[in-house]
Amino acid sequence: MSFITSLSVFSLHLLLLLVGLFLNPVISDPRGETVAQMCNNRTMTPQQRSLVVTNFLAAMDAVSPLLEAKGYGQVVNGTGNLTVYAYGECMKDLDKKDCDLCFAQIKAKVPRCLPFQQITRGGRVFSDGCYVRYDEYNFFNETLSSQDLTNCSDKEITGVNRTLFRDNAEELVKFMSVEAVRHGGFYAGFVDRHNVTAHGLAQCWEPLTRGGCAECLTNASEQIDSCLGKEEGRALNAGCYMRFSTQKFYNNSGNYSTSDGSGGHNHLVVILTVTCSVVAFVLLVCAVCFLYRKTRAKKQRENKQLGSLLMLANKSNLCFSYENLEKATDYFSDKNKLGQGGSGSVFKGVLRNGKTIAVKRLFFHTKQWVDHFFNEVNLISQIDHKNLVKLLGCSITGPESLLVYEYIANKSLHDYLFVRQDVPPLDWAKRFKILLGTAEGMAYLHEESNLRIIHRDIKLSNILLEHDFTPRIADFGLARLFPGDKTHISTAIAGTRGYMAPEYVVRGKLTEKADVYSFGVLMIEVITRKRNNAFSQDASSIIHTVWSLYGTSNHVQVVDPVLGDNFNKMEASRLLEIGLLCVQAAFEQRPAMSAVVKMMRGNMEIPTPTQPPFLNPESVLEVRKMMSPTDSPMEDQSQSSGWRIDNISESFFEPR
Repeated sequence: MSFITSLSVFSLHLLLLLVGLFLNPVISDPRGETVAQMCNNRTMTPQQRSLVVTNFLAAMDAVSPLLEAKGYGQVVNGTGNLTVYAYGECMKDLDKKDCDLCFAQIKAKVPRCLPFQQITRGGRVFSDGCYVRYDEYNFFNETLSSQDLTNCSDKEITGVNRTLFRDNAEELVKFMSVEAVRHGGFYAGFVDRHNVTAHGLAQCWEPLTRGGCAECLTNASEQIDSCLGKEEGRALNAGCYMRFSTQKFYNNSGNYSTSDGSGGHNHLVVILTVTCSVVAFVLLVCAVCFLYRKTRAKKQRENKQLGSLLMLANKSNLCFSYENLEKATDYFSDKNKLGQGGSGSVFKGVLRNGKTIAVKRLFFHTKQWVDHFFNEVNLISQIDHKNLVKLLGCSITGPESLLVYEYIANKSLHDYLFVRQDVPPLDWAKRFKILLGTAEGMAYLHEESNLRIIHRDIKLSNILLEHDFTPRIADFGLARLFPGDKTHISTAIAGTRGYMAPEYVVRGKLTEKADVYSFGVLMIEVITRKRNNAFSQDASSIIHTVWSLYGTSNHVQVVDPVLGDNFNKMEASRLLEIGLLCVQAAFEQRPAMSAVVKMMRGNMEIPTPTQPPFLNPESVLEVRKMMSPTDSPMEDQSQSSGWRIDNISESFFEPR
């Protein structure tokens, strides 16, 4: 390798010398600096402004993944006169990385056109590398508009014959207006006569027809004539973009050149081409050797880091192709998004064989991501129960890690109770079926499977519903495999506010009874259709309300009013009492989940519950004084907050 290294160093120096002597240096650049921004002004009411802003943000979020995948994206979001049409495209000479960087830069400029204090309902931003536009009408096939603009440089031509450059630039823009149409809407090249070079680029936006492209570029070549006396000029049209310059600004593409007949210049070009080709070949050999060694070292590090996870996936039939999952979800389109939690977003997908799946796109922004991914793949792949979501596989070979689950049609219990307006309220029989099935699934995890698993995040949004309302427990990212010889383990706090047991919150002490506490909260929420607010300043949580009424034997008053009298009062009373039993302050007094199942079925006597924790108003205020913010990532952003404890013996904590 020492000979190859020495040769590569010599070759690199030679190449840099040749480039420095004879060629214009070109550095890869996303060309994201704004060239022009245009905003439309149209009258709206304040209510319309709010809705247009919402539709705009959703549309722009949907454009980004399309542009990343294809180099362009067009999206329609909203209805009626509040519809937002959005479009983005990169110049075709940019590579993917520069395209993404360029679009990120100009997308940040578009909100200046948003209707916060103004009445703007449309806008467009041009840079030399990409373009973005939104409006209230379908402009995707628009060729020209009243806002089309010619942008000329302030700098006069210096250092070269001005007349000759003008002639070269004029010839170039006319040539590009024809060649770009012939080459699918894009061309970049130069005209060189008497050592005076004019560089240029022309591009039509993807939705334009061939005829529309020709019309737009013809107009652009006429517009740009007014800039020919300057160092550079641009035509910024609704359907296309054109630019010329004294400097090369584009990445290599097909070049059109005209010579003055001097053989010396062409001869020099041939010499440089041959020399650079030889040097490039030597560098390519060295680069291949280097990349091979680097890739091999990276692979070894990954294997060491993921260890048994990689072995599990590679030796099983759990592996999916990242590309197949990407296509199945339409490149993770927002229209296929089912929901989002603290560990990732979930998308609906359809495989090539027609099977519908749910794909979880993980957020690996914490040091614990390997643990979460391992839990999802390793734990769920080894358990099978009618009330647990089935893991179909995973992808660990692409740019991000994905998990593949069976698709559950009715979404989550939280959606059904508190979000969806298109479904009838859950009747009592369905609620009982959901609670019993959830309890059976948890009993399986704790006591019946070969593994002893604590879920740690039992809550409404993690209970998915089948068509027949069979519940499925989901999201095992926080789950812990519990040693068989341990009564408890001490661990960092992770979970959702309102569902976490007091001994776990305060001391980090984790047992199966932490899940039992979460189930008790969930049970009371399902029966009452009210969210638990365990840390409200006036201590008015639903658990406190049920406990207060339990002492008067009137606790069935808290049953969801939407049910009217259409529920079994004795059954409701029994379930509320079981719920209070599950949320007792002393964890050793809470029942096992198998006992909960028996009590729900009426096969076991229900003990008298004791008071739940955190119910005294003064105590709640004292707890709040002791709380401190945290940046824990374990957060369901739609309805809950993450938690972490830094001093287990002394600290409480609160949501950020």
